[in-house]
This record gives sequence, structure tokens and C-alpha cells, in this order.
Amino acid sequence: MIKTQIPTYIGHRQRMKDKYKKSGVDGWLDYEVLELVLSYALTRKDTKPIAKELMIRFKTINGVLDADSKELRSVSGISEHTTLFLKLLKDIAVLYLENGLHSKDLLSSPELVFDYLKASLKGCVDEEFKTLFLNSRNQLIAVEALQIGTVNRSVVYPRKIVERSLYHHAVGVIIAHNHPAGTLTPSKEDCAVTKAIKDALKTVEISLLDHIIIGGNDYFSFNKKGLL
Repeated sequence: MIKTQIPTYIGHRQRMKDKYKKSGVDGWLDYEVLELVLSYALTRKDTKPIAKELMIRFKTINGVLDADSKELRSVSGISEHTTLFLKLLKDIAVLYLENGLHSKDLLSSPELVFDYLKASLKGCVDEEFKTLFLNSRNQLIAVEALQIGTVNRSVVYPRKIVERSLYHHAVGVIIAHNHPAGTLTPSKEDCAVTKAIKDALKTVEISLLDHIIIGGNDYFSFNKKGLL
């Protein structure tokens, strides 16, 4: 009777799971975390070389999760199924941060807003425009992506933001968008759009509380810079 040889990585994978159950990921290298994560999408492959290749290509776990689908699939061993799995992890992380905003005074917690927006918008190939609708206690009611533009231009309609603000019974609004190139300096168009939205909201007694630009690992706040 011929015995089926068990792949050597199976035992290693179980040891990683046991280690994780015992102490979490404290002290792990990034590629080791990614190796374990990938094992749930690639159940019949040794995920260590794939994890190492991803780290070489994208430098950090954040870089992997921020990469677009085409870039991920260019890595040997990464299929469409695995790409969707990684994108799901990113979306869960963004949703986790978004849910944490609902009970907070967002004007008193600007770093929480930035962390959420960075996770949500960093890595987007195109400009994406988000609107956060707030109640009278500056707590989050809802978030909507109202516009996805080209690589360097996002067209925003103030009337649409007013309509959605009224729909959500918002008292205040924070608008945000990303600069895919990583620059933080607001353009003339950014300033003009900010003024147009502020003026439109003012007609229905809703306040524009901030316009945040996400670029690279930092942000630009119109409110913080005194430009509102």
C-alpha cells in the first residue's frame, strides 16, 4: 500500500496556529502574519514564499492591503480568489474603524477620523470623495462615497450633498477626498469646491465642519488650517 506523503508545510501551519492561539501575533514578523492569513485562502499551498514575495513587492502588510487587484494578481500564487480574500480583509478593517466613530464626538477626535479616512481612501487609484454626516453631538450618522473621479479629478455636486444631508437629518458634514499622487496641498479646485459646498449647506442651516485631504500617510484639514 502506497502511503500519501503529507506536505511538510502542513505541520508548520498547525504550529503557527497553535502559536497564535497562545499569544496572538506579538513579536511576529509581518510576513509570518501574512503567511498565516493566506493559509485560510490557500489551503493547499505553502504560503510562506507567497507571503515573502508580497512583502518584497509591497513592503508592508498595509501596502499589501492597499494594493489594487491587478497588482496583487501579478504575484505568483495569488489568484482572483485570494485577491478577493485580501480585499475583504481591508474592507472589514475599514468597517471596524467606521463603526468605532458612531459614539464619538468627531470634532474632539480628529485622529480617529483621520485613521478611518486613511484606511478607507489610501491606495485608491482614482480620487474618491466621501461625505460623513453628523448629528447635533458631532457623532457619525452615516458615510457615503458620493463621487469617484479620474486619477486627478473628482467632480462633486454641492446640491447632491445637500440632498443627502437632509435625507440623513444631518446637522454637520465632514467631506474628504484622496490625492492618489500623495500630495497634500489643496488645489484651486479643492478650495472652490469647499466654498461651494459650504455655501450650499448654509442655505439649509447645516454646517460644513471640515474638508480633509488624504495623501500618503498624512492629511490636510481645512478646519485645522483655519480655511473654513
